[in-house]
This record gives sequence, structure tokens and C-alpha cells, in this order.
Amino acid sequence: MHSDTIIAIATGPGQGAIGVIRLSGPKAISICDEFFFGRNLVKAEGNTVHYGKIKNEDDEILDECLATLFRAPRSYTKEDIVELSCHGSPFILSEIVQLFIRQGVRQAQPGEFTMRAFLNGQLDLAQAEAVSDLIASENKAAHSIAMQQMRGGFSDQIKDLREQLIHFASMIELELDFGEEDVEFANRNDLTELVGKIQRLVLELLHSFKLGNVIKNGVTTVIAGKPNAGKSTLLNALLNEERAIVSNIPGTTRDTIEEVLNVKGIPFRLVDTAGIREATDTIEAIGVTRTKEKIEQSSIVIYLIDTSNTSPNMLWQELSELNVHPDQLVVILNKMDLNPYTDIASYQKETLIKSDHIISASALNKMNVPYIKDKLYELVLADQSLQGQTVVSNHRHYDALFHTNEALDRVVIGINDGVSSDFIAMDIRSASHHLGEITGDISTDDLLEKIFSSFCIGK
Repeated sequence: MHSDTIIAIATGPGQGAIGVIRLSGPKAISICDEFFFGRNLVKAEGNTVHYGKIKNEDDEILDECLATLFRAPRSYTKEDIVELSCHGSPFILSEIVQLFIRQGVRQAQPGEFTMRAFLNGQLDLAQAEAVSDLIASENKAAHSIAMQQMRGGFSDQIKDLREQLIHFASMIELELDFGEEDVEFANRNDLTELVGKIQRLVLELLHSFKLGNVIKNGVTTVIAGKPNAGKSTLLNALLNEERAIVSNIPGTTRDTIEEVLNVKGIPFRLVDTAGIREATDTIEAIGVTRTKEKIEQSSIVIYLIDTSNTSPNMLWQELSELNVHPDQLVVILNKMDLNPYTDIASYQKETLIKSDHIISASALNKMNVPYIKDKLYELVLADQSLQGQTVVSNHRHYDALFHTNEALDRVVIGINDGVSSDFIAMDIRSASHHLGEITGDISTDDLLEKIFSSFCIGK
């Protein structure tokens, strides 16, 4: 299957100035040469671009295009590749693809070009997955994580750890061949030190997943409070646009409104909710129920109060009913332009609100709105130890690291309890197996199909 020649449109659907058709496989160059007029592609050198016309079997010109040649192994897939840059008409692109399919070229499956790059040793599995993440990246932070992973920094770390584990497992297994002679090839103190070192790194990577996941998928941030506290006004101020309807009539927002706010590369999925109160009708009751559901599902809750009608005791009562962890909560004392002498300190209560999580503001006048954004960013990046380190953003990688750590725990327990060497070796092999799943040193056809089927066709 992976020795035939495949073809796909590599650019997005719809009309555009340029559309790119990609062919990869042993016959990519020779088949293109049969219908490309302008330069003999079979004799052309790799990494070159040539202008010409594509004609069909009836000698009709389908398009003028540029043919870019990559000869194996110096290509994305390590196979011969031709990329035809044509005019972006969907009709033209389809006609050219059908022309080559009639010559025996096969339509590529989703992600098949990248799968071939993996199978041919151009990329490991973590790097291949990063290609998909790079295409899907919607902000600078997600782009940076994908680029770092695609360049192989994460993979190099994992491979180095795995090689050290395999070495120790081999030494322990060698001891079993000399069981009667009571020799020790693998020093247990050195092994304990190595396992501790690996576990520290694995735990750091596991810890980083929280940040990696929110960078990749966004931080769900609910704006909540009583009716008329200024929730919709704050949403508009944060977005700097009139996204939500603002009215002095309580209960204007009946359903949730969701928008994305990008703060220094971190996407916050803001959810403006219905005011929390005893509902006056069925529709409002549904809105209040949804508000409480969104609060339970959120990573951060921005809770607004109107300082003119909400005392500290009232605020504390409202927060105790919501049961939000103080680390996830930001309280906004809103409408401070109307109540400039409000005693902010009187609202503090460490069991419910962190003192530096209370912000005075005027959403209407955008007073302190930049500071609110800074606070949101600070909550996501509260752990400075994550700054600059490799960040895990892939659920599959997290799962593999979690099971690696479990296996290493068993190794430590086994050494301390004097467990038989063959069981220790088995747990070390288990840890190395899970690390190998990340880079693809250990893989199955089902796993590869699941990963690459999520890619776009043409990549």
C-alpha cells in the first residue's frame, strides 16, 4: 500500500489564486512528465522548479503551472515528490487529479503523506502529530509548542530517557543469565538515581499538560454575577466590540454568549451568562441553570458585583453558594465610577477570595480592563516553573507519560523491597514501552490509523 504513488490537493477547499497538487511515490516524476510540457522532469534535478503546461490524453491544455521536484530521499516523505502549483480553480484542480488517477495514481488518504514521512524515518510519531497541531494552531503560544515539538526537542528528551532505561533493563536481564554466580551488572544505587531523575522530568511534563491543553484548546472563562452587575458590558469591554446586548433591564441575557479573547497568545473562551437570581419565567430559569453548569465546567470564573447594592456579606454568601475554588476565581467590584469611595479591603475573605484576585473596575468606562486581562494571563501562567520548558499538549502523550510514571513507581518499590530482578526488569521494560509509544518506536496499525486519519487530505 505504501509503495504506490499517491495524489491529493494540498491547499484548502474553495477558490484561490493558487492551488497545489501533491504527488508522492516511485512514479510521481515519470507520470507527471507524461503530461507536463515545458521541461523533461525525468532528467531534471531535485529541488528545482519548472514552468510548463499540463495537457490531458486528448492534448487539451488543462492549465499552466509550476512543477516543483523533490527527489528521494530529500523530500518530505523521503520519496520522489512533485508539487504542481496551478491556478486555484476547483474545476482545474479536480481535472488534473482525475487525469493522474486514470493513469494509476491513487487518491491519498487523510494524513498519508505525513504517515509516509513517519514510516520512512523522516519524522517520529510525536513530530508527525505536531504537524497537525501546527496546521491547527490559532495563536502564537500554540504555534510555538507545535514548532518546538516538530523540531524534535521533546522527542530527543524522550528517546534519551528510553535508551537509558533499556540499557539498565538489559544489564539486569544479563544478571539472570549468571544467577548462580551472584554477579551484579546493574548497580542498584545508579538505577535508583536514574529512575528518580527520569520521574522528576516525567512529572514536570505531566504537570505542563494543564498549560499545554489550555493553550491548544483555550481557557474556558465564565463571566457570572447577579442581573445588571455589568457582565455583558465587561464582555464587550474585554473584546473591545459591542458583542452582547447591554440594557439596564435585569435579565437581558437569557442564554450564554461565547467569544474568544486572545491575551498574549493565550486564548480565553469567554462565556457571558444569564444573571444568577430566582427566575421570573421558564426561559430565564433555563438560562440560570445553564449558567451554573458553565461555572462547574469552567477553568476560571470572573464574578461581577455592583458595588452600589452588594455588601461584603452578600458577596460572600453568593460565592459560598457557587463553591468555586479561590485559585479559579476573580472578583470584579464593578461600577466603581459611581461608587469611588467603596472600601475594597472590606470585601476580602481569604477562605473564598484571594486578596490579589479582587479588582475594582468600571466596565462601562473600561477602567482597569487591561489589568483584568493581565490577571487572567497570570492565572494561566501562575507556575513560573513552566516558563521555557517543554510543554505537553497531546492527550495521547499525557496518557503514555502517566503510565511511564506508574511503571517507574513499581521499579522503585521493587528495588526497596528486594523484589526479584526479573520483575524489576519487566517494570523497566514497561516504562520504556510507554515512552516508545510517544515517539512511535512502539506502535500499532490501529494507533497509526487513528492518529493520521485526523489529518487533512494532502498533508
